[in-house]
Amino acid sequence: MVANTVVTTSGADAYNSLSNNTHEQWTKDAGLRRLNLGVGLMFTSAAANGYDGSLMNGLLALPLFLKDLGDIDSNVEGLIIAGVSLGGTPSFIPASYFADAFGRKKCVALGSTIMVCASVIQAATNGHWAFFGTRLMMGVGLGFAQTAAPPLTTEIAHPRHRGTITAIFQSTWYCGAVLSAIITLATLYLSSSWSWRIPCLMQAFFPLLQLFGLLVVPESPRWLIFKGRREEALEILARYHANGDQTDELVLFEYREICEAIDHEKSIAESSGWSAFFATRGAIHRLMICVLVGFMIQWAGNGIVSYYLAPILKTVGITSSSQQAGINLALQAWNGLSALGGAFATEKFGRRPLWLLSTAMMFVFFGLVTALSGIFAERHIKAAGSASVAMLFLFFGSYALAYTPLSIAYPVEILPYHLRAKGLSLCLTVVFAAGFFNQYVNPIAFAALAWKFYFVYVACLAVFIFIIYFLFPETKGRTLEEIAVVFDGDSVQTTSGFEYEKQVLPRKAKSPSKTEIEHVA
Repeated sequence: MVANTVVTTSGADAYNSLSNNTHEQWTKDAGLRRLNLGVGLMFTSAAANGYDGSLMNGLLALPLFLKDLGDIDSNVEGLIIAGVSLGGTPSFIPASYFADAFGRKKCVALGSTIMVCASVIQAATNGHWAFFGTRLMMGVGLGFAQTAAPPLTTEIAHPRHRGTITAIFQSTWYCGAVLSAIITLATLYLSSSWSWRIPCLMQAFFPLLQLFGLLVVPESPRWLIFKGRREEALEILARYHANGDQTDELVLFEYREICEAIDHEKSIAESSGWSAFFATRGAIHRLMICVLVGFMIQWAGNGIVSYYLAPILKTVGITSSSQQAGINLALQAWNGLSALGGAFATEKFGRRPLWLLSTAMMFVFFGLVTALSGIFAERHIKAAGSASVAMLFLFFGSYALAYTPLSIAYPVEILPYHLRAKGLSLCLTVVFAAGFFNQYVNPIAFAALAWKFYFVYVACLAVFIFIIYFLFPETKGRTLEEIAVVFDGDSVQTTSGFEYEKQVLPRKAKSPSKTEIEHVA
């Protein structure tokens, strides 16, 4: 299934050989500093998602939160925890249409504003149903922000940084998780309801950062060109990729490349709808991967630990609220380091080996968690409970190695341009839908089966190894055009090796004239 095409050049070669009015070290370049500051602030949509992922662990360890929430059964608890997923699931696909119609920035702004309002309202609520309603609202806002922020950062990033930015984006999930764990630990000893209201209010922190970032970053040049605003697009590319020089070789080549891609997209508009996912065998293969990645992200065993750490720790004898909060903080920090390492490893070792290694390690460590939890439950051996916590750390480090950085980067990479936005929104929809089901079912099943419920995830991980081996091809070292060969066969025309040098380099040697630019525009 994986093509054997030899790649002698990478997509970056087309840009590295062109002169560019920027410093090689972006920290010493004023334009790139401003651009990368804005890009970094766009990462906060992933951080906001991470904050929520850790928040419920922290809140469930706070006695006053459980008291103020009221007497609820496992069904209501599952709905509350899954509220963000329930609100986000139906919002991704409409958000993709909104982003295409009104711009990436407006879509991010709408989502961030909804999240800020939801945070403030949530901090003022009383009762479990009001709390549930604000979590639904948070999910809708997150759906809009998370749909538009990754394409925006990818489309405005400097070509030299685009690959790294794509891989790091989702790794910032743990920045939010760590902050949430710190805040819930800090408010643990407050004797009023502010012990849980403050962490809820702080959910507004990352959306506010993102709103500030929108004042720094430009609109996507690709979106502007699609809307016919080509002069604005060229000005933005020049300002952020060449410190304002509109005659810069890299900027002119990049501008022409985007214009050609958009013109081609419009010429095949009739075949770029949802039906295009079923037009060829390669498109169906891509569709399967998008759906499978969305499901695997939530059903690798991480869902039960991410949202139900406090009850899990109780089953292995760790009942102290301060101990639970401390373990949650340490776990999120460890996960963040593992995800960052995985983000850089994708370019060095490849996507497929990382997927396989990560899943195999999770299978081993989660199997050990299951066995140790069973020993503690049946024989009450305290050492087994402590060892199971250590295995949880190893399990999550394995998860973060591939599943965090590749959860967005891999689907975006394998999709052709005309299906990229739709494919990403579909993948995120599956992520949240699987997450909602997972989070709603988990407390019910966990209350009935306790540690025996872990066997479900052990079985899932075993199946995932086979899915990755047979369906996930390697894409390392290939340009986006060459990746099409992996899915669609050698009939797809690619520009690599000798053809690249023959066709592309001569065109780059001569910068486009003003007449040529006007013709493209």
